[in-house]
Amino acid sequence: MNRIAALRAQLGGPRDGAMLRYSLGSALLEAGGATEAIAHLRAAVDRDAGYSAAWKLLGKACLDAGDAPAAAYAWRRGIATAEARGDVQAAKEMRVFLKRLRARD
Repeated sequence: MNRIAALRAQLGGPRDGAMLRYSLGSALLEAGGATEAIAHLRAAVDRDAGYSAAWKLLGKACLDAGDAPAAAYAWRRGIATAEARGDVQAAKEMRVFLKRLRARD
């Protein structure tokens, strides 16, 4: 069983939480499935709005899917979340992503 199938098999079970959804979203994104990844990453932040890594990856998935406004929104939320939790590195990375996104326009 591949990684994505193994993660999908856990959906709806006792381990179905923010980390599982993040892991599945990450695996899908790596496999080129940005659109499906977005759904699971959104589920991750719905389950834990303080999960700054999920906000960061959600922004990347949105950008890969061609939705720059959604990417910017995810990164802004992620920056606020990271700052509130003291996750300085994640906030810094998402600021860089936002800056690059603005430079593209």
